[in-house]
Amino acid sequence: MDWSQLAPLLWEGTLDTLYMTFWSSLFAYVIGLPLGILLVVTRKDGIMPAPGFNSILGVVINFLRSIPFIIMLAMLFPVTRAVMGSAIGTRPIIFPLVISAFPYVARMVESSLEEVDHGIIEAAQSMGSTNAQIIFKVLLVEAVPSLVNGAAISITTILGYTALASAAGGGGLGALAIVKGMNVRNYELMYSASIMLVIIVQVITVIGTRLTRSLDHKRR
Repeated sequence: MDWSQLAPLLWEGTLDTLYMTFWSSLFAYVIGLPLGILLVVTRKDGIMPAPGFNSILGVVINFLRSIPFIIMLAMLFPVTRAVMGSAIGTRPIIFPLVISAFPYVARMVESSLEEVDHGIIEAAQSMGSTNAQIIFKVLLVEAVPSLVNGAAISITTILGYTALASAAGGGGLGALAIVKGMNVRNYELMYSASIMLVIIVQVITVIGTRLTRSLDHKRR
């Protein structure tokens, strides 16, 4: 396979991979970010203590996190078909990607918020700040560098999930590497698609690291 045939396949695969990664990451954060906040603020020593709710939420998130993505794909097959109209393809695969990713995101957000100095929270409370003000003007603001770093890690994890999604008819570079590459012994395509995945991961990692350092420096 010469470059004139290879380049269009890699370009289309890259666009499909970025499409799945972007929308899956976005929706995973729409769900996971507030859940991560709830995991922190509803703890026994949190600003809105609700130990019972916190325990139940933690169990549910841990349960979903413990299911390997490839198994989640199979379990959600009928649900994906009902929600997305189909269970196969680049667009429908976003649904199971989100379901697998948001518990991971929630724990990443929780970990980032835990790094905030509790003394800052106590100072805000002593000045009469409301719970909403503490969450949005203290917790989230102070945790921005860590949240950015966590986002980079989460996005690269979701990117890895997109490669596995080819097992259920998903597109992207994973499908090129496995379905159109390895399965038909087109090793040139397989290695090229794999290298593109590595490049994308490296770009996301570098951007995340630089943003984290920049934001952390500004805070100091």
